[in-house]
Amino acid sequence: MVRCRKGTPKFSGIATSKKPKLYIVSFDEKPIYVGVTKQSIRTRLRLGWNANGDSGYYGYAWRHDLKEADIDVWSHDDAPEENPALDMETVEAEVVFLIRSAGQWPQYQTEIHFHSSTRKHRDIAPTSIGTIKVQG
Repeated sequence: MVRCRKGTPKFSGIATSKKPKLYIVSFDEKPIYVGVTKQSIRTRLRLGWNANGDSGYYGYAWRHDLKEADIDVWSHDDAPEENPALDMETVEAEVVFLIRSAGQWPQYQTEIHFHSSTRKHRDIAPTSIGTIKVQG
């Protein structure tokens, strides 16, 4: 079941857009997974929830252990036009690095894409985390 901050039982806003976005799954206010997608969050979660390994993808490991989690979705309006998905993957890596620097890798993080980052990527990463606790 989805509980949107707007009070609706469905995703809204940037979570429904096709633009690149970063999402952080948290349990007990601690990040357990960081991902990026151009799909709507609903579509991406369905894919990760229903995967069975037939295509080599086994889906989200946290789905087997948790009954609920919080998901924060972030996107920036001024992503470079030439490759916004690559830009978002770069921010994703910087966010995971910040989480790791504070203690430990996100518990269910299974992969990360590393790209050369700029000062802008490193400055954006902390703002995308918001109020999520990153301490180990």
